[in-house]
Amino acid sequence: MTTTTLAVLVPLLPFLGAVAGLLLGRTAPGFVRPLAVLPTLTSLVLAALVAVRQGGDAAVDSATELTPTGSVPIELALHIDGFAALVAVLVGLVASCVQIYSTGYLRDDPRYPSYAALVSLFTSAMLLVVYSGDLIVLLVGWEVMGICSYFLVGHYWETPEARAASLKAFLVTKLGDVPFLIGLFALATDAGSFRITKILGTVASGGLDHPTLIALLLLAGVAGKSAQFPLHTWLPDAMAGPTPVSALIHAATMVAAGVYFIARLLPVFEASQAAMVVLAVMAAVTMAGSALAALAQDDIKRVLAYSTIGQLGYMTGALAVGDRGAAVFHLLSHGAFKALLFLAAGVIIHAAGTNSLAAMSRMRNLRDRIPDAYWTMTVALLALAAIPPFSGFFSKEAVLGVAEHVVTGHTEHAPAAAGWIVLVAGLLTAVLTAAYAMRLWLLAFRGRGTEAPDHGRQPLTMTVVLWVLAVPSLALGAFAFRLLPDWFDGRDLSPTLTTSVLGTGVALVGGIVTYAAWRHTTALTARVPLGAVAAHPEGDAARVEAEAIASHEPAYGDIAYAPDPADPGRLLLGPLHRHAAAGFHLDAVYTTLFVRPVQAGASLVRFLDREVVETYVRGAGALPRWLGTAVRRAQTGNVQTYVSALLAGTVVLAVAVVLVATGA
Repeated sequence: MTTTTLAVLVPLLPFLGAVAGLLLGRTAPGFVRPLAVLPTLTSLVLAALVAVRQGGDAAVDSATELTPTGSVPIELALHIDGFAALVAVLVGLVASCVQIYSTGYLRDDPRYPSYAALVSLFTSAMLLVVYSGDLIVLLVGWEVMGICSYFLVGHYWETPEARAASLKAFLVTKLGDVPFLIGLFALATDAGSFRITKILGTVASGGLDHPTLIALLLLAGVAGKSAQFPLHTWLPDAMAGPTPVSALIHAATMVAAGVYFIARLLPVFEASQAAMVVLAVMAAVTMAGSALAALAQDDIKRVLAYSTIGQLGYMTGALAVGDRGAAVFHLLSHGAFKALLFLAAGVIIHAAGTNSLAAMSRMRNLRDRIPDAYWTMTVALLALAAIPPFSGFFSKEAVLGVAEHVVTGHTEHAPAAAGWIVLVAGLLTAVLTAAYAMRLWLLAFRGRGTEAPDHGRQPLTMTVVLWVLAVPSLALGAFAFRLLPDWFDGRDLSPTLTTSVLGTGVALVGGIVTYAAWRHTTALTARVPLGAVAAHPEGDAARVEAEAIASHEPAYGDIAYAPDPADPGRLLLGPLHRHAAAGFHLDAVYTTLFVRPVQAGASLVRFLDREVVETYVRGAGALPRWLGTAVRRAQTGNVQTYVSALLAGTVVLAVAVVLVATGA
């Protein structure tokens, strides 16, 4: 079987599994789980075979034109280089783990068949994006992922949070997709083709007429799909969906699509220095802002959501300094440990028996109850904090190292301003990342909140997946930075001494300071009765919060336990905590700037439609209605009345004729 045939089967099998799952979900429920798992696993094996055959050598290109489409042809095309081959393996691995994990996590969910089918369709769409060699075909996968995310985020549609989150995710990403579509057409018009290889050839020959405009239009779509500032606000709210969906979206699909798109078309963006600086600023604001927000969140999934936004900022930062190898390296590393983080969080939520107890401040004694999640999540958090020798260290240092090269003038692929922006923001984010990773670990596994009921051990399918993902989270980076240059552009991905020392040093500082703050707050607030809450640094505010929560929490003896007040995030952020917890009020800003004006405009249109247009329509119909009423009343059915009217009319006509004749 040729490499092209294998590559076609990779996205096709999950698609067929999705169709079969939807058709057989009600009539043959016993086939649902095999149809969810086996096609995705087979797709993973085939993607690995494609990667082995491609081997980092020349790209595999194949295309066929089904029908003429005018001056700019649209073709079913494959373009599989080293980037595409490895990203497809990541997608297949994470999707397979999510499908296996979901058989246990959603084993009692009546809507599991539709859920599994949508996950398979989601996977197929992302694989189509990865392998596509034509931008219109890529756009199909891009938009199918948006539809799947709408349904999957809204899986628990009975809850208003899930309904609102799914709608928000759909609308915000579509807001970016409109300029993205315009940018694609503008790019194809300049290049004369939607084929990626022909577009890159046009860029290399200087054939783009509007590189800055095209790059900025495309960046809008990337910002929406990959949750970058200012279109990132949908991602934290998307945590209302099932936790395995969060793992899939955050680790290997949807949000990774935007980063991968820029990596594939990086020369288009490099053709505009202004676009590279804009990309660097977007990455810097995203990194730092999301890390601050993560440090203030109480819900464990929202912490991980903001963490994903920040790590995607690292990837776009690497692209802003012109190194797609470092960006995709971090995409691969992040995909492994972030999937592990979300699935481990799912075990925590499953142990509590309810999705509402994801608040870290209410967690207690979880280390002994869920040891598998404890150890694997510890590995993933160390990778997230970029502590050597875990995978996140090598991939994050690759990003910081290439930024340092731009700053020191060792490369001319990006402006020096972009290098400084990415380097400074990256180091600042490294401190904050280690801080919120340490905070999450402390509150989740050593917290002093109210102990949730013990729901027993988790299904084996859930715990096995955690250990599978722990392997690349621990060991991927140590091998990948030596092997990946052969698959990518040949650029060195080895950690540099300066950024390694700085990055690791600031990460250790962030973790140690957070631990010290936790010890300090724990000493002050351990088992504080309500009457003594005033001793808390926040005084009356803490008293009100504790009393409000205690009214819904069990009391032990004469001491009512509130959610764990030993939160180092409050101490570290100080007055900034309230704003960071609310995502710096961006939703409120957007509501003021966009939502309310649109609602006001809709109200005005409704008023005009009701009071003006409908009044005109009603007036236009009133006269015929009145005439009809008059005529209807004349039709009495009485013959004498008709004869009398006829005679009266005759007399009137006769008099009129006489008068006219006399006057003549």
